Amino acid sequence: MNPQHGTATAARTGTEGSGGALGAEQAEGAQRRKVTVRGVVQGVGFRPFVYALAGELGLSGHVANTGDGVVAEVEGGPDALSAFCGRISSDAPPLAVVQSVTHEPMDPAGGHGFSIGKSRGSGGTVRTLVAPDTATCAGCLAEMSDPGDRRYRHPFITCTHCGPRFTIVTGLPYDRAHTTMERFPMCERCAHEYGDPGDRRFHAQPVACHDCGPRLRLHVPGADGAASAESGEPVAAARKLLAEGAVVAVKGLGGYHLACDASDAEAVRLLRRRKARGDKPFALMVRDLEEAERLVHLDAVARGLLSGGRRPIVLLRRRTDEPGRPDAPRVADEVAPRSADLGIMLPYTPLHHLLLGLPGDPPGPRLLVMTSGNLGGEPIVTSDEEALDRLAPLADAWLMHDRPIQVPCDDSVVRVVAGEQLPVRRSRGYAPFPVNLPRPVTAALAVGADLKNTFCVGEGHHAWLSAHIGDMDDLATLTAFDGAERQLEKITGVRPALLAADRHPGYRSTGWAERNAGGRPVHRVQHHHAHIASVMAEHGLDGTCPVIGVAFDGTGYGDDATVWGGEFLLADYDGYRRLAHLSSVPMPGGEAAVRRPYRMALAHLYAAGLRWDADLPCTAACPEDELKALAVQLERGLGCVPTSSMGRLFDAAASLAGVCHHAGYEAQAAMELEAVAVGHEDEQDGREWAFTLRTTAAETLACDPSPVLAGIIADVRAGVPSAATAARFHRSVAALVLRVCRAARDRHRLTTVALSGGVFANSLLSAACARLLSEDGFTVLRHRLVPPNDGGLALGQLMIAARTDASGPPDASRTEEAPAADGARGTMPGHTAAVR
Repeated sequence: MNPQHGTATAARTGTEGSGGALGAEQAEGAQRRKVTVRGVVQGVGFRPFVYALAGELGLSGHVANTGDGVVAEVEGGPDALSAFCGRISSDAPPLAVVQSVTHEPMDPAGGHGFSIGKSRGSGGTVRTLVAPDTATCAGCLAEMSDPGDRRYRHPFITCTHCGPRFTIVTGLPYDRAHTTMERFPMCERCAHEYGDPGDRRFHAQPVACHDCGPRLRLHVPGADGAASAESGEPVAAARKLLAEGAVVAVKGLGGYHLACDASDAEAVRLLRRRKARGDKPFALMVRDLEEAERLVHLDAVARGLLSGGRRPIVLLRRRTDEPGRPDAPRVADEVAPRSADLGIMLPYTPLHHLLLGLPGDPPGPRLLVMTSGNLGGEPIVTSDEEALDRLAPLADAWLMHDRPIQVPCDDSVVRVVAGEQLPVRRSRGYAPFPVNLPRPVTAALAVGADLKNTFCVGEGHHAWLSAHIGDMDDLATLTAFDGAERQLEKITGVRPALLAADRHPGYRSTGWAERNAGGRPVHRVQHHHAHIASVMAEHGLDGTCPVIGVAFDGTGYGDDATVWGGEFLLADYDGYRRLAHLSSVPMPGGEAAVRRPYRMALAHLYAAGLRWDADLPCTAACPEDELKALAVQLERGLGCVPTSSMGRLFDAAASLAGVCHHAGYEAQAAMELEAVAVGHEDEQDGREWAFTLRTTAAETLACDPSPVLAGIIADVRAGVPSAATAARFHRSVAALVLRVCRAARDRHRLTTVALSGGVFANSLLSAACARLLSEDGFTVLRHRLVPPNDGGLALGQLMIAARTDASGPPDASRTEEAPAADGARGTMPGHTAAVR
């Protein structure tokens, strides 16, 4: 049943009250039940659905929103009540997510009809779930495109099936008074729709029209920017500016975008220069799937992601098979330099549809760059005053509206790897929907990492991750963290009894936890252990048996105070043991080596005992004075922190192969190495290099990349194309993963491998590792709900620090060790730690 249509017997009523003669005088033997539905059940048309279902089954009673969810009291015959309790879950509205249905008997009360009551608080802990923001539905899009409809070209059209939710919520229960729409009184016609249970807009909290707001305006410095929202003039003027090469700041659901015409190379260069973006790719917004397919390769999964209600940015392979198609829109080279992918998204707000043009509109830009309204690393701008100030150096005009954004929420980013989605940034459309936990946790807050920060609150069997916050390196991001943390606690009802943070002594997120603990314990969790716990949690592992964890990333604070990042762990939620790792090499100058990959290449050559010959690309890229200073630095160990990072090995390989020597954004060298390898990854010519494995004094396995580096040098000198060398490098790393996991399986009788860490956002490596491991009989766990990078770290921190069982919360002083291989609690036998 489609709840928007009601039932044949559903009477039209006022905002609250009786549904008319839906029920008759209760027959003898009638029963009454109280039914509580928890999940995403508010703001998604659930009460009118319940109203219609009760009417169809001839039940009397009432339904209301509460802080606990949707609560209905229903009375009628036993068969009808049983059908009601079953169908309330199976027939729920499309945006609803029913997590539980509980019911309890009550004394019959008699009465007629069924009514929708006023929302009320729970009197206790709030546990209902706020829906994520959802893209404009087909029904609303049809209305806004219809010249005969009263909401024709309305930039804020919405209903119970679509529109803003999370970004406008100020409290619970989810009602208009608890949203930023409270300031907009409804006109008579909107109020009638809002109060009619048979209408698609019944209790659609953001409901509005041209008469009752919100309203658009276009601000152009030095000009009269005010324009009539009803006439559509702000949008028409903004489209004209975009076509002329301007950069326009556009207010969206969770913050401002900076937009320009993606086919205009000069406009894209202007935006890139103003934003100090370097060569980092921009995202594109295209009108529809047909337009997207002219640019990138689409499969069924990608189509569903692009056109579904969440509308993330989807990273997809560029088309190279039909470069001369006359109907393909032109994408300026400056949009995504040296990238094999384009980040594509479809319009998800009415305003986006208007900007790209409705049928019959004058021609305008077919493709728009849509990038976050901020400077690199800062949080996305949400308020109009802030936009006019902070975006003044970046934008030529501002397309604004007067509906406040309660909480920042950047666009989500996903990849499609081997036919499944891989989150890269989990934010709009996904937050704040929780992750179901395989074992209960005590009420806790995990603050995440410093890069790509998201935090997480959890209690019982649910964990709520925040939207993307950003990099915790300036006051604006810390302020955004404060506000978002208060908001998430408020709408989830979690009151953390403890906090979890990374062990890195210099992390700002960890400093925030210490400052805001207020006497609560702060549990420090090792970075890579948290990565593995994160992927375990999203796959529902209860931790009774450890896994082989492969944690590859750029930087993580190790137990020995060095930089880890190429780790093989034996891990569960209670502890971990380091089984194997990349051999450590000096990282000269810390962040300087990250920004200049040629430094990492030279450091790896130094550690491997390989000469810095002048014909090597990394040597040629290093200025002569710096080369001399670097040699002294490495020889004396000055400013050289040892690192086992796989991310830094990718940097070294990229520079040594001549692909990338300078990184203007995070992971640029690794991304460009992946990009050049595309198309060569499946070559079966036996060309891969084997890492040298040796057992250390600490009984861990050190994986020495010296043969890999020597192989790259040989390829360079033989004139092998960099694409083939890059693909061979990827295959070599995947072969290493298989080799070490086989050894771990032989030694510890484990067959489950968990892959996590930012390096596994690399689709070539992730797919290759999963394929090799699966073919060899392993069960492979990869991220599907939270990112493999530090954006998913908080979930793992929470699972480790806040686990609850009969023995209570964890002991912060406990030495973290993995359990025995048979799943029994305790420490691993000492001689099994080394993988040989």
